[in-house]
Amino acid sequence: MTETPTLVVFSHLRWDFVFQRPQHLFSRMAAYRRVLYIEEPLYDASGGPRWDCRDVMPNVRVCQPYTAHTTPGFCKAEAPVLRALVAELLAAEGVDDYVVWLYTPMAYPLLADLAPRAVVYDCMDELSAFLNAPPELAEHEAAVFAEADVVFTGGPSLYRARLGRHPYLYLFPSSVDTDHFAQARPKAVQPLAEPADQAALRRPRLGFYGVIDERMDLLLLEAMATAHPEWDIVLVGPVVKIDPSQLPQRPNLHYLGARTYAELPAYLAGWDVCLLPFARNASTRYISPTKTLEYMAAERMIVSTPIVDVAEPYGDIVYLGDAVQGFTVACERALAASAEERARRVARMRTVLARTSWQTTVRAMEFLIDRAVERRQALSGASLPAEATPAAVELAPAVELGSGSNVSA
Repeated sequence: MTETPTLVVFSHLRWDFVFQRPQHLFSRMAAYRRVLYIEEPLYDASGGPRWDCRDVMPNVRVCQPYTAHTTPGFCKAEAPVLRALVAELLAAEGVDDYVVWLYTPMAYPLLADLAPRAVVYDCMDELSAFLNAPPELAEHEAAVFAEADVVFTGGPSLYRARLGRHPYLYLFPSSVDTDHFAQARPKAVQPLAEPADQAALRRPRLGFYGVIDERMDLLLLEAMATAHPEWDIVLVGPVVKIDPSQLPQRPNLHYLGARTYAELPAYLAGWDVCLLPFARNASTRYISPTKTLEYMAAERMIVSTPIVDVAEPYGDIVYLGDAVQGFTVACERALAASAEERARRVARMRTVLARTSWQTTVRAMEFLIDRAVERRQALSGASLPAEATPAAVELAPAVELGSGSNVSA
């Protein structure tokens, strides 16, 4: 394998929490480079500081710092300790040629002692709008924009919100592993076994998987379950940042808890309609759900509230319903859709899926990272080692880079 700078990633997302954008990207980038995935610190009652590192797959090492601080996240008080810890980690891992990748601006102070070949900021969410967001997050993001060599955004609305803030800003909507979720298609060659905790539920079944937090419209779920007690509504995923006692309770609402990425298609295969029951609030203004395309890969009818990054690109595929009554009516329409209507929507799903893949996204991102390394190297007056000179990579047309992006720069 050609020597390529290691990726040193600072993330607010735990590797083992939910398999999403970071895991999709880095599990594929690991074919070309090492990845050190550094999570937010954990509290160590013994005082620390120390590392707990483990290899989760070839070339991907997850590193958890433990410190004596109880404040969550990459907080200001921990910065001196974490900077020393990161220096210790890089030395222990023999990493002196690396690119820094940020998922959270709160890790910005840790860059002070680092000398990366380039800095990547992958802005996949509007973190400042999330519940309990640190007040200094926006200030740190401005600093990250000043330091980063290239910026990716995870959805069209986030891209538009950040236009003009960086000269190398690119739109990379989350993609899909079509083959994985195609196992759940209605006429799959090898039908999946029904999960035991879902097998006894009635039909029709309407389902959602993902994190259940402040972005979920709980009133909508309760009203839908009350209006249609004959529907069984399945929710698969962890409950975070909200009190589980706040979840509506009805006989036909079923909270099954977190499941692995490998298990999701088996649940999908038993649903008649897939749900995106997101609230319309500050925390959902810019979200671009990865599961939209995953539902499409399973070729199920989909119902969503009209969040921008679903309604704008997929309004002719997804049934849209605003507020409680509108969402319930949209579910009724999806369940009652004729064979012809289902075939029409599925054909459009297949057209969307044919234009994208996680591997295509990785190839384009790798190209842009190599160009970022070149630019920083040129500014420093040094030359790239011959073996590290990036080869020209043609960007696949499936990758949406957004108007205003300059791929050749």
